[in-house]
Amino acid sequence: MAEIEHLSVVAEDAPHTELPSETIPSSPLSPPDVEETPLPKLQLLILLYLQLAEPITSTVIYPFVNQLVRETGITGGDERKTGYFAGLIESCFYAVEAICVLQWGRLSDRIGRKPVLLGGALGLTVSMLGFGVSRQYWAIVLSRCAEGALNGNIGVTKSMMAEITDHTNRARGFAFLPMIWSVGGTLGPIIGGVFARPADRWPGFRDSAFWGSYPYFLPCIITACISISAFVLASLGLRETLPRHPRHQNKVSEPPPTDIEKTVPAGQEKASTCVDVAEVPRLDYATVQAVEPVATVLPVVPNDISASAVPEDEGPVGLRSIFIPRVLYPILNYGFLALIDQSVTVLVPLMYSTSIDLGGLGFDPFTIGIIQGVGGFVGGIIQIFTFPYMHRKLGSKKLYICSYTMYFVIFALFPLNSFVTKRAGAVGAATWALVVVQYVAYVASYMTWGCIFIYISDAAPNKKALGLTNGLAQTTASTVRAIAPSLASSLFAVTLQHRLAAGTLVYWVLCDITLAGLVATRWLPSTLRMEGAK
Repeated sequence: MAEIEHLSVVAEDAPHTELPSETIPSSPLSPPDVEETPLPKLQLLILLYLQLAEPITSTVIYPFVNQLVRETGITGGDERKTGYFAGLIESCFYAVEAICVLQWGRLSDRIGRKPVLLGGALGLTVSMLGFGVSRQYWAIVLSRCAEGALNGNIGVTKSMMAEITDHTNRARGFAFLPMIWSVGGTLGPIIGGVFARPADRWPGFRDSAFWGSYPYFLPCIITACISISAFVLASLGLRETLPRHPRHQNKVSEPPPTDIEKTVPAGQEKASTCVDVAEVPRLDYATVQAVEPVATVLPVVPNDISASAVPEDEGPVGLRSIFIPRVLYPILNYGFLALIDQSVTVLVPLMYSTSIDLGGLGFDPFTIGIIQGVGGFVGGIIQIFTFPYMHRKLGSKKLYICSYTMYFVIFALFPLNSFVTKRAGAVGAATWALVVVQYVAYVASYMTWGCIFIYISDAAPNKKALGLTNGLAQTTASTVRAIAPSLASSLFAVTLQHRLAAGTLVYWVLCDITLAGLVATRWLPSTLRMEGAK
């Protein structure tokens, strides 16, 4: 504080940069209240539209994939094998995505976010068209793997979201990502269910032999049109957010300066008290946020504070730089969240469609689609308005824990609703009431996503590692999403087949996994760096 009191003002209109509170003590010159920065609406809209293609692509096949598998002849006429082959098609998307998404993140740190996002949208377009014309099982699997391999958008989108926002509006920006996933997860099954086999529904398609030979091409080409329109829109209107740092032509033998060391002029001693801002290069706003101009000099921070920082001039960083607790703990929690949420996504249609005698609700596909569609859409809209407010009130960690505990409610309501419905012998008012309560809990759990996305973006060691950090996080999430469908559905089948724990074992096992995820939240930091900067 003694150093800050001796700061001299050189020019009133020069920018003042604010470092996280754990790095520099708060200054009396800093404004007590920071006004929320307006979101860049056009850039946000384009980014969200690019993100929309991923959930639509991954879910559009769900209504017809079982029938498609049977028509390939891979089951040999044994319908009991359909689930195994359909599960492989559903899981291979996430499995291949897990292998490739990290490399897309690293590439975006080198060439920029926009080229990778454009390539991802174009890749989804081509792979969906390939899926629509595939008639052999191996070709279907290959097309599905291509969708996962070419989809580099999901991790890079989060990096760009962190770069177009600052600490005043980041919670509001990230609140849109779960909403987009909900909307895409709603539209995908609707497109797949309504437009599959058009020759069976609409007379205008019956005259063409093409629609008889490729009955599932129409939902695929509709999905491809969404991806290609996102490609065109992004090509015309999306701005690159990865800063370009000019390399110094005259290299010296000393090691390059770290992020904080760049604020110190060459030859300045560590004991210096201030730096003229006119000599300070522009800092990355995802690492150091800008606030109202109040001074033109900055206190010098000791070099040991940033000893682990990666030099900006050295280009993209390596994997070793992000294998640190600050990065790995949020990613661990992200993995638990993805596993639990994907298990819910699998169990809802599985349990709802199972007959009442076996412990389900006996709903038909149309009813299940309506429930999921309405629940996802309403939940996404509510998320936009409630998440920023709750995030301001509770902070990232408390809000994440409160929302995460809703999964206990969701899993507990499965056996309870099964018991109530079986006892009544039919679906009644009590069944529907419990379904509503279950979906209210599910909507409340949506806020975990906004929190974990903020945690991961905040955990990046510096700006150059942002894409790599989100890539590693998405690799983890995609891996467990590839495992979750087989885990949940197989455990459900074994539970019913052998009547384990009166046919409810699957729910209690998933509750135990949820509990392990809750224990993992103890390692999340109570205060983020961006929150400390407020």
